[in-house]
Amino acid sequence: MIALGVAIPVLVVGYFLASAGAQHAVPAADVQGTGPVAILPGAPGEGGAVAGTSAAPGTPSMGGWGEGGYPMVAGSPSNDGQNDGQAANAPDGDAAAVTDVASENWAGYAATGAANSFTSVSSSWAQPAVNCDGAAGTFSAFWVGLDGDGTPTVEQTGTEADCADGTASYQGWYEIFPNAPVFFPSPVQPGDAMSASVVSDGNGTFTLTLADSTQGWQQSTQQAEAGAQLGSAEIIAEAPSNGTVLPLADFGTVNFTDATVDNAPIGNSANLSELTMESPAGAALATPSALTAGNAFSVTSDSASSVTTPTPSAGTSTGTGGGTGTGRRHHHWGF
Repeated sequence: MIALGVAIPVLVVGYFLASAGAQHAVPAADVQGTGPVAILPGAPGEGGAVAGTSAAPGTPSMGGWGEGGYPMVAGSPSNDGQNDGQAANAPDGDAAAVTDVASENWAGYAATGAANSFTSVSSSWAQPAVNCDGAAGTFSAFWVGLDGDGTPTVEQTGTEADCADGTASYQGWYEIFPNAPVFFPSPVQPGDAMSASVVSDGNGTFTLTLADSTQGWQQSTQQAEAGAQLGSAEIIAEAPSNGTVLPLADFGTVNFTDATVDNAPIGNSANLSELTMESPAGAALATPSALTAGNAFSVTSDSASSVTTPTPSAGTSTGTGGGTGTGRRHHHWGF
């Protein structure tokens, strides 16, 4: 695995917590179907417009309240590389060790390897309900993806569950990081049966599919990322980022099932990491369970520690006043 301490070179333009309340953006177009969705470039920090839609000048056009996904940010080095001896379901019944890794923004499981090691990842889960009591602004995301653990891009799709001024918001999305996330207008509610997959054709084109069988919808899009290395595959509960890791919402427990990498149980992966989300001080924020049958696990948020003061990711810069910057809230963007 590429060293987890490598800095992520992202500049933070602003941080949303200084702004008053949540801001809804114009929702992205429904991209259901098999054809590609063209993303039109927008101003840095403003996202882009989905082809065929329009937005008022200065209005973020990606939709949603949330921030989408982000490459893994290394946690406390004290846990990196330690092996807990957990047995995963390996081919032919061999016991494969799972490496414990601490991260500031990811919790779940990630398989890593050389470039072009992975072509698909998928899983299902019930959409968690977030506890927004006393939460002015907290965020959580649940997704499957390729790349991001030791590689600079992430090709991912999943859901978010966020709190703004005590009110919960739920949405589905996809993202080809470092581009901004695209949020779907289709409804998502707590308890919905979600499933997601990301499939690479091996030539830089990805098919990302998110389905909500409870609400009866499916969104599928094809996107290109020529720089994708296909060096990892992961199934993750995340504290989203905008260059700074944002406060994690108290989502209780999310149960991932049918967790597969390259059409085999994720537990079969030769280089598998169990990722625990920790604060910079080493407090547990979200903890994964052991794998069951090699393809199922849960992630539980620590409600006492989930609402944390955000800290800048390595390699970022912030404004004065405790990292609140200008107070401008934005999605990810590559500068």
